[in-house]
Amino acid sequence: MNKRLILVIVLMLASLLVYTQRGTIATRIAAAGIERVMSADTIAALGEGLHVTLCGAGGPLPDPKRSGACVAVIAGQKMFIVDAGTNGLRNLNRMRYDTGKISHVLLTHFHSDHIDGLGEMATIRWVSGNHDTALPVIGPEGVEQVVAGFNRSYAQDAQYRNAHHGDTVAPLPGHGMTAQSFALPAAGELITVYEQDGLTIGMLAVDHEPVSPAVAYLFSYQGRTVLVSGDTAKSDNLQLFAEDVDLLVHEALSPQLVRIMNAGATKAGNDGLARITLDILDYHASPVEAAETARDAGVGHLLYYHIVPPLMLPGMEAAWLDGVDEVFSDYTLGRDGTSFTLPPDSDEIILTSGGL
Repeated sequence: MNKRLILVIVLMLASLLVYTQRGTIATRIAAAGIERVMSADTIAALGEGLHVTLCGAGGPLPDPKRSGACVAVIAGQKMFIVDAGTNGLRNLNRMRYDTGKISHVLLTHFHSDHIDGLGEMATIRWVSGNHDTALPVIGPEGVEQVVAGFNRSYAQDAQYRNAHHGDTVAPLPGHGMTAQSFALPAAGELITVYEQDGLTIGMLAVDHEPVSPAVAYLFSYQGRTVLVSGDTAKSDNLQLFAEDVDLLVHEALSPQLVRIMNAGATKAGNDGLARITLDILDYHASPVEAAETARDAGVGHLLYYHIVPPLMLPGMEAAWLDGVDEVFSDYTLGRDGTSFTLPPDSDEIILTSGGL
């Protein structure tokens, strides 16, 4: 036998051995890596300044790159979540954010796609952080009913977890949420909803009629600012408070693509979807309108989120962004995991991750 044939046989035998032992090998690899993975904490590794990550960059319809609306803002090792859409908590875990460090959730409004992950977020935050106080949820008037409903729905689950894991992991006083409600600010008014350790969070009204109240949140920390729009049509009030903001996280809907969906639903006889895709056109900003707000307010960078409709086919992202470059060039089309760092007292806006 020549050397080449012997080498081929050896490689085949080695491959066969690896295949037959693949379960054992995988188990050993998992055992070697699990401690490193479980001890990783993205928050602990962040420096000073403001840090923003999209735990959910999409709208209510499924999109493999964009989950339900969810924005994490980290300041001083504390994590604040703006809206709790589907899969947001799980994306935070995938990115190795310690969800036990969630300080507050801030709700912009009460559409289902902004609150449907709230129960899971409160529960996992509770048991992963061994909290003995409930999760504070800030929002406009009406947040009390939302919180009360989730607390009632998860009451039995809390009893089960405490009975199973005990007070060391799941102390009953820490389960669920507490509501912190604020009256809808008037036009031109910014009300402070949180102020501690150098971080100030302000609430302002936006235009999502007929949905009301609807608000945005302005974060200020160490000389840096981030404004998260929530759902809104183009809003003069939002533009007022976006003036010179470092990072504007703004929702947007493409009328062009939604009208294509509407035409398809109409031809297919799907009257429900046809009506929905007609109705939603008038209470969301378009990508170009969000860019106009960013330009006119002189913001440092525009990060698109709550992307509607889902962008699942080749070329759809380009179609969604049609006309934006002519208005404002400093933007990022967000996806789950898109992250930025704003170092203190500077004008740097650093993209740290393009997404998961």
